[in-house]
Amino acid sequence: MRVGGSLFDAARDCLAAASPEDKVAATHAAAAAFRRGELVVDAAAPQPEPIRMPGRPPCPRLVHPRELPRRGFGSDEGRAAFIHAIAHIEFNAIDLGWDAVYRFRGMPAQYYVDWVMVADDEARHFTMLRTRLQAMGFDYGDFDAHNGLWEMAEKTAHDALARMALVPRVLEARGLDVTPGMIVKLRALGDETTVGILEVILREEVAHVAAGSRWFRWCCEGEGIDPEPRFRELLAEYARAVLHGPFNIDARSAAGFSEDELLALQQLSG
Repeated sequence: MRVGGSLFDAARDCLAAASPEDKVAATHAAAAAFRRGELVVDAAAPQPEPIRMPGRPPCPRLVHPRELPRRGFGSDEGRAAFIHAIAHIEFNAIDLGWDAVYRFRGMPAQYYVDWVMVADDEARHFTMLRTRLQAMGFDYGDFDAHNGLWEMAEKTAHDALARMALVPRVLEARGLDVTPGMIVKLRALGDETTVGILEVILREEVAHVAAGSRWFRWCCEGEGIDPEPRFRELLAEYARAVLHGPFNIDARSAAGFSEDELLALQQLSG
């Protein structure tokens, strides 16, 4: 990549990449170029294009969440389906990171540092999970999946404040809640390889959710809005249907949730 290239152009190219191999490679290359100072936040860049579905491979087939079969961990196929579901979340999260970079202009320099880092981490997480799937005789695309993460990105494309509140702090933060229990189940089955991957992801996702907390509060401060009542309003408006307890209070506290916000999550999920 040439020195002085636009970070926004690179983000758009990563979003457009369709195959897992291309999206991961483009993400790692763009993140490395940004760290080297070869990609710049161009203040004169044209406005972002309207949000649209990012590049996707032909499979997995995207269905309504109700159409996804419930599988236990008792069979290799059931365990692979679970790993595939997490891989699909991480694949979506690559695009969510890049869309946060591409869509919202005029943010502080550290905002772009944070979300490029997130996209780069998510690409690495996806590769770890895909490699695990392949070792089990499966691959990404072998099971159906849903599009809930990207649908929330579409709903919040107009407002960085809402995006920061709802994508990292609600949908992606769900992983903080459910992963510890999954680790316990997988460890009981002797699957230490998958446990090791999930432990890395859980540890690093705290920092990703914390970035959402940080920039949600920054947006609120810039608009003169009290963040805690606003978070409660956004939960009620957009996210009531996707709130499911119990919540990992320790991990969410480490990721920047206040006591009032944790109480709002618990009340609205009841």
